[in-house]
Amino acid sequence: MKKTSTPVLPARTAPGDGPLLAVDDLHVEFATRQGVVKAVNGVSYSLNPGETLAVLGESGSGKSVTAQAIMGILDMPPARIPRGEIRFRGTDLLRLPEDQRAQVRGQRISMIFQDALSALNPVFTVGWQISEMFRVHRGMSRRDATKKAIELMDRVRIPAARQRVNDYPHQFSGGMRQRIMIAMAIALDPEVLIADEPTTALDVTVQAQIMELLAELQRESNMGLILITHDLGVVADVADKIAVMYGGRIVENALVHDIYRSPAHPYTKGLLDSIPRVDLKGQELYAIKGMPPNLLDMPQGCAFHPRCPYRQDNCVTDAPPLYEIGPTRGSACHYWREVFDDSRR
Repeated sequence: MKKTSTPVLPARTAPGDGPLLAVDDLHVEFATRQGVVKAVNGVSYSLNPGETLAVLGESGSGKSVTAQAIMGILDMPPARIPRGEIRFRGTDLLRLPEDQRAQVRGQRISMIFQDALSALNPVFTVGWQISEMFRVHRGMSRRDATKKAIELMDRVRIPAARQRVNDYPHQFSGGMRQRIMIAMAIALDPEVLIADEPTTALDVTVQAQIMELLAELQRESNMGLILITHDLGVVADVADKIAVMYGGRIVENALVHDIYRSPAHPYTKGLLDSIPRVDLKGQELYAIKGMPPNLLDMPQGCAFHPRCPYRQDNCVTDAPPLYEIGPTRGSACHYWREVFDDSRR
């Protein structure tokens, strides 16, 4: 009987010609009592060292599920990955044994979760929770691990870190808790950092501080950053490229300046049109009509057609592929040219 070879993850210093992370035709399903929820339907994107990829879309579009699949933290079952690849430095993470996958999680690929208060354990001090990373993964003594925790708290600009290392999560503001989450995520110097809605529920000033901090940390270590958000305003100054998700698939991808200058999918155009603008003061704010699709009962053809102002008969019956409309962009719309032309007017 022929033995199946187990993939080996390359070392951090291993040279490579391909992207740092590549998601290829990823599908994720959830078995429920009502039926099978197809949460992710053929998602593909890539990330290079030092690059920021923003993944945009409404709640339920599949952004966070894709990130959880990359991290390997989906509950399986009910989740199932029927096909697809997640290649990190050329190695398919989905084929790794769990012990090797656990070495990737947190050390090579890390994640900042959306709700810092829920993600932090309320019964342990923040210093204990940060230092646990070093005790478990680096075998450090409690004293040395606490020293590293203080250094990290200083690094993410928490004032009086040495005095506050023994405080509990509820003793920090929302912005400071998010900084603690960032400290935990970068503790082991990951090569890829996934930030899932890192500025949710924070005021505009704190949002800007958090995004500036992430950009600074990225410059220091040249790590790749995946920024998951529904807010186009957050990513304008930090992202290199954008992937827009709807109904579990990517409907448009492009360099950030191309998306803002001339979107080529009706959904992307609707998201941009719904951003408040100073020059439109006093006018009614645009809103995309209708509701996101039910993943248990997806519309036939293009998933966006029930809400689309560009809809034609074939949109109802034929699901569009991701048309290649340039060397660095694509659009899953049969009528992307019309959308593109309207965007440029």
